[in-house]
Amino acid sequence: MDRRSFVIGSAATLAAGPSLAQDAYPTRAITIINAFPPGGANDIVTRPLASAMEPLLKQPVVVETKAGAGGQVGAQVGASAKPDGYTLLSHNTGISGYAEVDKLFDRPPKATRADFITLARLVADPVVLLVNDQQPYKSLKDFVDAAKQRPNTILYSSGGLYGATHLPMALLATAAGGLELRHLPTNGGGPAITAILGNNVQATAQTVSASLTHIKSGKLRPLALYGGTRSKVLPEVPTLKELGYDVEYYLWVGIFAPKATPPAIVTTLRAAIGKAVQSDQFKATLANVGQELDYLDGPDFQKFWDIDGKRSDEAVISIGRQG
Repeated sequence: MDRRSFVIGSAATLAAGPSLAQDAYPTRAITIINAFPPGGANDIVTRPLASAMEPLLKQPVVVETKAGAGGQVGAQVGASAKPDGYTLLSHNTGISGYAEVDKLFDRPPKATRADFITLARLVADPVVLLVNDQQPYKSLKDFVDAAKQRPNTILYSSGGLYGATHLPMALLATAAGGLELRHLPTNGGGPAITAILGNNVQATAQTVSASLTHIKSGKLRPLALYGGTRSKVLPEVPTLKELGYDVEYYLWVGIFAPKATPPAIVTTLRAAIGKAVQSDQFKATLANVGQELDYLDGPDFQKFWDIDGKRSDEAVISIGRQG
């Protein structure tokens, strides 16, 4: 090979370098940031997803917990990550209202919905309105009537102020004509359920999967489901819409990429997640933890999120400035 041919060939190789590198994605480990503590819905759904993605992408997929501030710490890490496809975010319904909460307190938003590209929704667990079995409320009507007759006497628990189990109670209160309820924020869904099991509060709104054992044991009484249709495992519980309240709410888990992630990488990730969630391994793991796959691909997830985000904003506004 003469010198001229060598130079031309070398130049062509260098010019093609970035394209080849991009086409080769991924070439190293991918990290999924989990914005919540171990053992929660995000953790138990994201870890089996990561395992199912690895053989498809032929690279390690690592779940890294960045919990704190009700999921805001992880959201900020995900939003500020380099948009190269190597840092993703696993988050839930709570991510939708962060910007509205910051607005409420006149703070610059730390993370907005525009900071993310939707890759997939994995599960969407409807919440259910629950009361302690020692309470007299046998129906939603009983509960609403009591709340109207005795304002600020019914105490309910949630996993935290403006969190994913606080917002559904605010939506119900507004839909029922402005119920005045007292709120006990705790440090997560587990403590919120503990509070109602001990009859320290009278009500709570929790996911079906988190509360089903206690419902079946008779310790908690379900009054209404927030889902669009009745639950397969609680077919006797009416939806709020059936009872005349235009309220729908889910605690969902979704996977996001930072905005500006290249379209080709987004397409690769969406395809890998779409195959991973259909694997026997992933479905079996979900079934073992009482979850049911409710998958939406990126564009459909974005359409859902646009609607769901507005619901969250409305709930935050109705709660007002607290804390």
